[in-house]
Amino acid sequence: MIETERLILRPWKDEDAESLYKYASDPKVGPIAGWPVHTSIEDSAGVIKGVLSAPETYAVVLKETNEPVGSIGLMIGEKSNFDIEDDEGEIGYWIGVPYWGMGLIPEAVRELLRRGFEDLNLKTIWCGYFDGNDKSRRVQEKCGFTYHHTENDKVWVLMNDTRTEHISRITKEEWENTKK
Repeated sequence: MIETERLILRPWKDEDAESLYKYASDPKVGPIAGWPVHTSIEDSAGVIKGVLSAPETYAVVLKETNEPVGSIGLMIGEKSNFDIEDDEGEIGYWIGVPYWGMGLIPEAVRELLRRGFEDLNLKTIWCGYFDGNDKSRRVQEKCGFTYHHTENDKVWVLMNDTRTEHISRITKEEWENTKK
């Protein structure tokens, strides 16, 4: 479990399925992030078991309500969607629509950067966003990521489509300089 000022980042639990469904069933959330809208609480329970149970994947829980309202994860080395080294990671995240614009995901990303660089000794952390996902781009900019490259015509199996993905990164040295 990891704490920030307003959040608890903890592993997903089976009993979180209803909260997950509440936010992941909104069509404004999943498709722009690259995953299908959740269709039932059972669907969300399956995602918790099959996807969100991965190492370094956390429910974004509001301290105020103790409710999971989003997710964040750090995929290391070959578990990433990118071709990265074993000492590099990729951050992915989303949050429910009622919590957009409150700075909660940047708060969670900053803590996962700290975890990645200090606790897991990663040298670079990558992050991507699909064309049109300006909210995700802004999170990355706020957290010190810099644009690296764009991948056009990327086949995205989860959504059965082709996308353009913009990829950014932050090195441990760059991250350390943001703290000064």
